[in-house]
Parts: sequence; structure tokens; C-alpha cells
Amino acid sequence: MNDLALLLTPEGRALLDEVRNTDPARELAVATRLRREHPAELVSAALGQARLRQRAVVKFGARDAGRMFFTPNGVEQSTRASVAAYRARRLAESGVTSVADLCCGIGGDAIALARAGIRVLAVDRDPAAAAAARANAEALELADLIEVREADVTQVGTAGYDAVFVDPARRGGRGRIFDPEAYSPPLSWAVLAARHAPRAAALKVAPGIPHEAVPEDAEAEWISDGGDVKEAVLWFGTEPGAVRATLLPGPRTLLSRGLPDPQVRPPGRYLYEPDGAVIRAHLVAEVAEELDGGLLDATIAYVTADELRPTPYATPYEITDHLPFNVKRLKALLREREVGNLTVKKRGSAVEPEELRRKVKPQGPHAATVFLTRVAGAPAMLIGHPA
Repeated sequence: MNDLALLLTPEGRALLDEVRNTDPARELAVATRLRREHPAELVSAALGQARLRQRAVVKFGARDAGRMFFTPNGVEQSTRASVAAYRARRLAESGVTSVADLCCGIGGDAIALARAGIRVLAVDRDPAAAAAARANAEALELADLIEVREADVTQVGTAGYDAVFVDPARRGGRGRIFDPEAYSPPLSWAVLAARHAPRAAALKVAPGIPHEAVPEDAEAEWISDGGDVKEAVLWFGTEPGAVRATLLPGPRTLLSRGLPDPQVRPPGRYLYEPDGAVIRAHLVAEVAEELDGGLLDATIAYVTADELRPTPYATPYEITDHLPFNVKRLKALLREREVGNLTVKKRGSAVEPEELRRKVKPQGPHAATVFLTRVAGAPAMLIGHPA
């Protein structure tokens, strides 16, 4: 908070502009020079904030990140802007006009909600996070739609708001928290808050949440962005019991149809690697049906098929070789085909990709992809290339 207060002064803002593009390798020299004209505490705060802004570009884009204020935890834990914007659109399209954003952090979701025309009460008990959220609302000219309150979310009334969004803390002193009841606040509290929302609610949870932990009256949605799984969301007031995988950009959404597990079949000409959100949502069967395919193994989410069919929900590879797992045989085959650019993917194998690369020592002008997996329970190697 003290750092932020310093940076919000005219001198602090001017210094932030000056150090905006500082190369981390030159930081010591820059700090030494600036301390001749500015207080050391202010120089440290400005350079620290410049580093955080540079890290935040991947989540918020250069334009917003260059104007916003961050805490170290805020950069790590805030929602990617594209995901927050998608969720805000869903709420706005459902008729929501006001949201209580509980555990708002530095305000990433509040910003997206406000940009969707929604009035926001943003609450966080961390003084530094709340101060950053307030500064960000002002920096992005959204203060007329965002009220920031430093408080314990469990003590805040939300009766005057259409919807509730809760993003519980999922990290503790020892790292990530996997038990939803160990979130802060616990998932059970967030579910009760969601059920009291007049119109809708969304709870952000870890993508690894067990399906059995999803309440029966909630819709569960797993979201990926650019192929990387970012989060899961439990929705209330939408479609109870629905399960979906949403891929950004797009969005493209695959809904569960309650299909049985796909049949296991021999490898076909093509192998499809489902998007991570599809796998987390347990929707591999829906993809396999779309592709007229089956599984290589009953426990592994690789789909095999005889035809190449376009789908946004899986990446296709053409398979040229199917071999039992054997490092010497793989090394000989790669040498014969002059493969130097080797991509190693694995699922259901204990072999580490870097370890395999060291052993086979790929050399040559050509490229290939090797899948280390199981076929009908047996360790196998499938070699091919993107289709």
C-alpha cells in the first residue's frame, strides 16, 4: 500500500513513465542514477511496478498493463483479460446489470464487468489488493461503475446486486490448494452466496476440481485460452447440471450430451489430441463421436480415427508409424529419416520428453512428433506430424 501511495503522487506517476521500458539487466544502473534525484523508496517502488507491468502484458495486453497497478500476487492470480471478458459477456447477456465481485484482487474481473456495462461492487480484505483495484478503476476510467471496498467478503451484504461473482483464494503458504473446502473462503460458503443471488452467480474454481464436488444445481464450465486451460466456473441460475468446455478465442463451446465412454480401437491414420478444457470437462466422448473415432486406450484421452475432419476441439496429427515402445528402434528410425526437430508428447507414459531426446539425439533437417502412450494397455510409440 505504501508503494502504491508513492506511485500515485505526481512525482511517482512521472517516474513510472520514465522507467516503463527498463531492461531488467540495466535495472541496477537505472536505480543508481535515479536515486540521485528521487527518494530511494520511490525509485524501488517504480522499478518494481515496472517489472510487474511487464509481466502483466501477457494477461492484460500492453495498453492496459501499462496503465494499471499490480501486486505480485495480483499478477499471478488475476484472471486473463480474455477470459474475464467472456464471463462478463455471459452475465450481461443473461440480463445482469450489477455484480458483487467478491475476492476481487487487483480488479481484473471488475474491469471486464464494468466494460460490459455492469455496475460492480469489488470487495477484497487485502488492503494492497483493494488499493490496486481502486487505482485501476480510476486509471482505466471505470471508477463511475466500480465501487471498491476493503472488507471480509463473508461480512458484506449483496442483496442489492443482480449477481455474485466469487474468486476464492486457491493458494496458501505451501502453494496451490486442491481441496475446495480449503479455499478462502471455502467453496461451500461461495455456493451459499451464489444460491442467494437474485439472477445469476459465477464461482471461479481450479480446473482440477473433482466433478463430484460440483453441486447438482450448478452448471460447470471449463475454459481454455489459446489451448491452455485457465479455469473452471460454476454457474448458478443458468443450466443446472450442464457441463461444457469453452475454447477461446471464439468462443467455441462443446456441451455434454451424456455419451458413454468411446470404444477402444486400433490406431487409425489420424490421432486427435483434445483440447485441455475438453479433457477436464470429460467431453472426449463427444469429440470422438464427432470424428467417428475411438480411443487408443480406455484410460487415455487420445482419439484415433481413419478420416481427417476439422474440429476446433482437438488437434489432428497424421500417424506414419505405430511401434511398441523401444528407444533403440526409435533412435534408428529417426536417424534413417533425418529428424532433427523432434516434438515429444506423452500421455500414460513415465518417460520424460527431455530424457527421451537425450537418448535418441535427433539430428537432421526434418521434423516429426512422437507420442509416448499406451495402445490397448501396451506401451507404444506413435510417430507422425501435424495434419
